[in-house]
Amino acid sequence: MFEYDDKYEALNRIIRECNNIVFFGGAGVSTASGIPDFRSKDGLYNQHDVRFDDYSPEYLLSIDCLMDHPDIFYEFYRQKLNVEGIKPNGAHYKLAEMEKAGKLMGIITQNIDGLHQKAGSKAVAEVHGSTLRNFCNKCGRKYPADFIFKSETAIPHCPVCGGMVRPEVTLYGEALPRDAWMQSVDWVKRADCLIIGGTSLVVNPAASLAYMFSGKYLIVMNRDATSRDSAASLVFHENIADVMARIEL
Repeated sequence: MFEYDDKYEALNRIIRECNNIVFFGGAGVSTASGIPDFRSKDGLYNQHDVRFDDYSPEYLLSIDCLMDHPDIFYEFYRQKLNVEGIKPNGAHYKLAEMEKAGKLMGIITQNIDGLHQKAGSKAVAEVHGSTLRNFCNKCGRKYPADFIFKSETAIPHCPVCGGMVRPEVTLYGEALPRDAWMQSVDWVKRADCLIIGGTSLVVNPAASLAYMFSGKYLIVMNRDATSRDSAASLVFHENIADVMARIEL
């Protein structure tokens, strides 16, 4: 554990010292923007809907649901995952500022909302894909972010070949995108500081990245305890946007 009198001063001392910082984040990064996380008492997994109560959240966001019950999948997707009009919060902007200052090597995000890029970050590995990209699962044609949400049919179809248009999101039962995963592994292995923020570290294989880090400083920023707290140099069980606001560049 890092020796410190004030943990925010210690945080800034680490930021000043390191130039290969990597941020690994989850749903908690976007909650301040109004996007619910998946597992808290107010998260998506606990927002009960009469129609959806018969299914587990993992099933509703699975490749099996998309293939076997696409009408159910798209109804849930449209109701719960539309991020139109959602804006980045202070945590997103601080990370973009850190990248611009040459401190942050990259962001590894489990989020699918695209808010890091909207805040100005360039080096972002989206290990669970993005709701802002869609493609036809038959011909591969790409479609804009609002295609599924504006579709007038229950199941959106490609106007060219008639195939089903799906989001470029990694669903339960699917492998993570190879390029994003390889980039993430490379960043974690080269980092001198890894900041874990807003993630419970329970979703694998993404969570395994937290165990690949062998650099100097591990910092955890999450409201609840995580499996990496005991190995961390600093731990903040606080709102991540509030903690990030204390970083001085």
